[in-house]
Amino acid sequence: MSVEVRTDDPDRRFAPGSAIATDPASTGPLVVESRRWHSGILLVRFEGVGDRDRAEALRGTMLVIDSADIPPSEDPDEFYDHQLIGLAVVTPDGERVGEVSDVLHHGQDLLVVRRGRKEVYVPFVKALVPVIDLERGILVVDGPEGLLDPDAAV
Repeated sequence: MSVEVRTDDPDRRFAPGSAIATDPASTGPLVVESRRWHSGILLVRFEGVGDRDRAEALRGTMLVIDSADIPPSEDPDEFYDHQLIGLAVVTPDGERVGEVSDVLHHGQDLLVVRRGRKEVYVPFVKALVPVIDLERGILVVDGPEGLLDPDAAV
């Protein structure tokens, strides 16, 4: 079956014999029997998934790893999504204005900031996000007026 790869080390994560947790948990864990690349797509055979029906039943299943298994980044300005999600978003004055609910990876990485029932998108660049303090659980957004206003057209 084909796997959408979102890891920096697919050869290690999908090594034969590796057990991979799933979301929903009821579909796993899945054990890698074999894997190969074909035209830039990772094809993985999991133990016990021997026919198309069983493979189709796994469509949309998220393969997950324990964040404790992720090596720390050597770059102090590089963060994993799970480190950012849940951080309080504050202004340079320290006013709490929301919480990071997701990180989107498109042409430009975007932080999704939940403000009550609404969300705003903040480009994840040093000029707008000058401080990330994981120990304190905060992320400072210093943007133009209206950037954090869900009702403003920026």
